[in-house]
Amino acid sequence: MKKKMFISIVVTLVGCAAFSAVELPKPDQIIPYKKIGDVKLTLHVFNPPGHKATDKTPAIVFFFGGGWVNGEPSAFYRQSAYLASRGMVAICADYRTKSKHQTTPLESVKDGKSAMRWVRSHATDLGIDPDKLAAGGGSAGGHVAVAAAIVKDFNEEGEDTSVSCRPDALVLFNPVTDTGKNGFGYDCVKDWWPAISPIENIDKTNPPPPTIFQVGTKDKLIPVATAERYKKLTEDAGARCDLRLYEDQPHSFFHKAKYYETLLETDKFLTSLGFLSGPPTLIKE
Repeated sequence: MKKKMFISIVVTLVGCAAFSAVELPKPDQIIPYKKIGDVKLTLHVFNPPGHKATDKTPAIVFFFGGGWVNGEPSAFYRQSAYLASRGMVAICADYRTKSKHQTTPLESVKDGKSAMRWVRSHATDLGIDPDKLAAGGGSAGGHVAVAAAIVKDFNEEGEDTSVSCRPDALVLFNPVTDTGKNGFGYDCVKDWWPAISPIENIDKTNPPPPTIFQVGTKDKLIPVATAERYKKLTEDAGARCDLRLYEDQPHSFFHKAKYYETLLETDKFLTSLGFLSGPPTLIKE
């Protein structure tokens, strides 16, 4: 029994622990963006060198993975620090999860939309370009990012929905895009399916923004077939989707095994959209 419990704990934590041996960079600011009852949610901001509030810099908001159950904003600190060094404002958003707040994926999606709206509405304070605001995430965090782009429902009550929560680009690492019976997390979201399942909401009237979708070929949670379906639906809707497959890689491979490769592809994608300029400066560790 003790051995099984230990294994369970390791599996639960592996998403965050995979890169714990590397000292994490620290954000320049931690800013509150939402308060629900006693819960205060924050944005962890990485600024480019010499960044000023009067700037108009492209930005990205990252959402951590963890099955809508656990996780921390620090999951994307390393990627954020690098993108900030390249000239973007990079933000790691906290959002409600089951382990901390006894919530469901519904609240996670609401918080993701709130975070995007808050950043866009405070663009002049943050020194960012509200028309060059990307979103990214891994696994369930990828779901939160995609949901902000194309899921129409699940807005926080009383929030100003005239401010768009839709990102201008998506940077996705083995994201949950299908929450149907043959996808991931159906039992958690069946009360709101298919409205909360991104892949069910893609059409020509509602295409995703330009997307990079990176996934391992041995991911047992996010099959390659799901990634290929997202790509086809996105392209059929008239939008861009760059699919990158990583041979023999499992879930959450981008945190450690292919950290360099996936971040390099992210850099190239964002450069192609004008969010970054010049050649990548990433050094392989």
